[in-house]
Amino acid sequence: MKVNAYTTLDLLEGEAEGHGFTEEAYAVVNVTSPKNEPEHVTLQLELDNTELQELRPHADTVRLSPTDARTLAAELEKHADAVESAE
Repeated sequence: MKVNAYTTLDLLEGEAEGHGFTEEAYAVVNVTSPKNEPEHVTLQLELDNTELQELRPHADTVRLSPTDARTLAAELEKHADAVESAE
């Protein structure tokens, strides 16, 4: 994934869990949609592979329908509110 000024979030604290390992690394999250005839929202996550030992370099991608994207956004808002209320 290309990290630039348009990347949604960068330098987040990330974690990968696998069978028998857990690794921490900086993470990048990006949200996009196709410019021409968009039919989905793309959510990508990539961990900084220079900090990983067990996991091969890669980015994970999910394609969300508009409904799924709104459901995810609502869940993020709900949990953000809960964390802010606890502070």
